[in-house]
Amino acid sequence: MVRGALVALVAVLALAGCSTGKDAVSQGGDFQFVSPGGQTRIFYPPDKRGRAPDIGGESLLEPGRQIKLSDYPNQVIVLNLWGSWCGPCRTEMPQLQQVYDQTKASGVQLIGIDLRDADRSAPTDFVRDRGLSYPSVYDPPGRSLFALKGYPRSVVPSTIVLDRQHRVAAIYLESILASDILPEVQRLTAERA
Repeated sequence: MVRGALVALVAVLALAGCSTGKDAVSQGGDFQFVSPGGQTRIFYPPDKRGRAPDIGGESLLEPGRQIKLSDYPNQVIVLNLWGSWCGPCRTEMPQLQQVYDQTKASGVQLIGIDLRDADRSAPTDFVRDRGLSYPSVYDPPGRSLFALKGYPRSVVPSTIVLDRQHRVAAIYLESILASDILPEVQRLTAERA
């Protein structure tokens, strides 16, 4: 009898903890990825944005130096997942450099996250050959992304755009051009922090 009551109490507490009536994102909680209907471009209105964890890791070009989101307070952040082995990244990264060049003066920071490159020389050459001036985190196993609950780390390239409060405002689970992302970045820079 006591065991049955204890099981019932645990079940009620578990349900109460999970059913707040509103999701964590709408309450300003931490980001948890969901792709409604399998969309590859997802946009979150301000009241539905979840805060990104302080993603970061070792710099690709400056071994030993750490790069993390909190290094860029009050800036719109564009996180781009890429690899030197990725064909679409060859087209996309110069496009992202163009967006960065056009928006960095208005408070935008672009950060790459290099994934699945076991040898550091290939992505280093990739960045230098393309004249990319924004930093990248060197993270072959993708550990820096574990804290992005549910985010599909296997989708490369993909891009996450954070507002000035470092809440997830947009996700692109596909290769993009400057014309795809620039309007979103400009809109976010115009938002009040």
